[in-house]
Amino acid sequence: MRYLLRKASLFKDNGFSRLVALAAGGSGVAYMLDSKDSDRSIRFSIPAPLGYTLPSAWGAAEIVADHPFSFLGPSGRGNRPLSLSSVSSVSAADVNKEVPASEPPKPCCGCLGRDSIANAAAKVGPAVVNLSVPTGFRGISVGNSIGSGTIIDDDGTILTCAHVVVDFQGGFKSSSKGKVEVTLQDGRSFEGTVVNADLHADIAIVKINSKTPLPTAKLGSSSSLRPGDWVVALGCPLSLQNTITAGIVSCVDRKSSDLGLGGMRREYLQTDCAINGGNSGGPLVNIDGEIIGVNIMKVMAADGLSFSVPIDSVSKILEHFKKNGRVVRPWLGLKMLDLNELIVAQLKEKDVTFPDVSKGVLVPMISPGSPAERAGFRPGDVVIEFEGRPVGSIKEVIEIMGDKVGKPMKVVVKRAKNDSVTLTVIPEEANPHL
Repeated sequence: MRYLLRKASLFKDNGFSRLVALAAGGSGVAYMLDSKDSDRSIRFSIPAPLGYTLPSAWGAAEIVADHPFSFLGPSGRGNRPLSLSSVSSVSAADVNKEVPASEPPKPCCGCLGRDSIANAAAKVGPAVVNLSVPTGFRGISVGNSIGSGTIIDDDGTILTCAHVVVDFQGGFKSSSKGKVEVTLQDGRSFEGTVVNADLHADIAIVKINSKTPLPTAKLGSSSSLRPGDWVVALGCPLSLQNTITAGIVSCVDRKSSDLGLGGMRREYLQTDCAINGGNSGGPLVNIDGEIIGVNIMKVMAADGLSFSVPIDSVSKILEHFKKNGRVVRPWLGLKMLDLNELIVAQLKEKDVTFPDVSKGVLVPMISPGSPAERAGFRPGDVVIEFEGRPVGSIKEVIEIMGDKVGKPMKVVVKRAKNDSVTLTVIPEEANPHL
């Protein structure tokens, strides 16, 4: 290029100099076509954005016209054609097409695009409602309990948190008599009724009646969530309706014991979405606009620590509501711990008589007077089979038991020195207030 510029200075025709400068300044490409010594030409390729925005002095007619100039090559002959072409992957017909300036680029499959979060929120947003329940003490009103909910069925079924609509004893909030004021994002207000509530999972159902169509949101699945997945939280924090926050999944199976919560085992989705008072009961949504959790709580004086009930657990609760009118949970009286090969190896280092297993559920403690104690369970037992199915986690044991209360179940356990024992246990219904 420097060589061409030096040669260009020899010509009186400043047009060629301007062309060479244009090619150089616009990151153009200059190359020489040499099929024969007598047929040489130099071609300048100019990037499309620059070529299409040239001033009138560099019009299309001038660009494509051959420009004779004297170039002394090996043959010593001159008057060779000069032509300019722009570098572009589109045809002339495509260039003339009008492309709307407001059309956003489409993200690749699985990618987070500019509108991904906004689109997800738009799908669920109209179905998110504000709940207000009057509270009081001995007939004296002390304000309202504020929360959020989501319409999940066009018959007016609203999914929310139990602590928003009932007290800690499972009764209705004082002076509310089971009535809830429900406000939609479009401004409509209804009087809702608490239909079901489960304190253990902190999930409740409120029902409203409407003569006009209601917006609804779709339930998704939480089983495929991974730490790092993008999620969106919607609700009415501090009574501020139509509020959206976004973040990622921090943990997919945060146990209640990790949070210092007693009672039966529970698991939560941990996210870093901003959650505040009034968000309780609102939906946690994936990028596809599906509900994958119900926002339930945050850690006080901590940022980026919020928790939701996984929607897979909520779906099972809803099935119990339809079938039994309440959630029936079998209780064995066992404290259990999931095992894997690493934990087993560590336990065998401490006790060489520990059974030879690769997985299972360890029983470190048994509640006195419980069904498990009556069945003959001992501390140190490893459950390897439940109702004829091999098990390797507490979740699998819970799924097998389902809502079976009072039905004998066969359990195979391994003890020290690989002693295998089959026990029969009869689950009882758990106390929902535990």
